[in-house]
Amino acid sequence: MTDNELSIERYRNKAAGYDASAEFTMPLRRRTIGLLKLQPGQTVLDVGAGTGLSYALLREGVGDQGRVLGFEQSPEMFAVGQDRVAREGWANVWHTNQPAETMVLPALADAVLFNYTHDICRTPAAVANIFRQVRPGARVAMAGIKFFPWWTGPLNLLAWLKNRPYNAKAADLWSPWSLVAERCDKLEWQSTQWGMGYIASAIYRGDRS
Repeated sequence: MTDNELSIERYRNKAAGYDASAEFTMPLRRRTIGLLKLQPGQTVLDVGAGTGLSYALLREGVGDQGRVLGFEQSPEMFAVGQDRVAREGWANVWHTNQPAETMVLPALADAVLFNYTHDICRTPAAVANIFRQVRPGARVAMAGIKFFPWWTGPLNLLAWLKNRPYNAKAADLWSPWSLVAERCDKLEWQSTQWGMGYIASAIYRGDRS
């Protein structure tokens, strides 16, 4: 299996119960979205949008005149998000069932959310394709799992075990934000979840190579 195929397989049986399982980290999701400092009328991109659980919060930031763009490669996760958008009647939410490496957005994004999208963040082709479709100066916010400091030793087995059921690149946790950071300025990050997680914010520099 490719990494993408493995990821799709791992999420196949998680879609139905994903929203309930994500309830525990909703405060962290809200905190990460807050780092985007969204303004009415902006276009915000939800990377690896999953079931669309962030759509309502992003819409609050950009208002009815703004747009929420999202993409998700898991058919099962996307189907839940599609039902959510239809049920809520969100005319300003656009989303597509495509992988990060090849998805094409209908507009450039003014802000980008990477919320627990580890495999995407660790895939150079995915990161490059995303930022080709983002405006220079866009705010970027990230959240995810990382390793504890190296000196904690065996504790990092816990981080790996936590990441493995969801991500193909489960061991690549030392600086999971680094590929995004290479394209950004003013990256700031801090530990969450007693050191096993992180949130970060940055400003996209504008290099679309």
